[in-house]
Amino acid sequence: MKHEKHFFRLSYCVIATALVAFSSSVFSLPSEAATRRSAATYRSKALSEGTASFYSTQFHGRKTANGETFNMNQLTAAHPSLPFGTLVKVTNMDNGKNVVVRINDRGPYVKGRIIDLSKSAARKIGILKEGVAQVKDEPVKPTINTQVAG
Repeated sequence: MKHEKHFFRLSYCVIATALVAFSSSVFSLPSEAATRRSAATYRSKALSEGTASFYSTQFHGRKTANGETFNMNQLTAAHPSLPFGTLVKVTNMDNGKNVVVRINDRGPYVKGRIIDLSKSAARKIGILKEGVAQVKDEPVKPTINTQVAG
């Protein structure tokens, strides 16, 4: 009887140690090298230039690729490869106006276009009348002060 208590205590200690080791490996914070790698990846997607267009009003209220309901009055956009939630500064190269949008959808699906903007974002950079414009886009590294109105 006396040895059984010690056996169970020892078993609990082994199990607890194994759980701590497992949880520390699964839930560990990223290393400095991993942080540098992600920053380098971020910088590698720094800038592209091409044609932008905007969503027509027929998509208002439909689901986007990330599951949100599309709202043409928010500052959002569709991009073929950037991760959902990425903030992107889009600058109209004809007039210099820019807007920061959040990627929440995939597209555009028209050859030669690099980004599809919501109607509100298109209005901010002055492309509603033409429907398309030459733009440059660059991901914005989020900070505490970064805000996307919408």
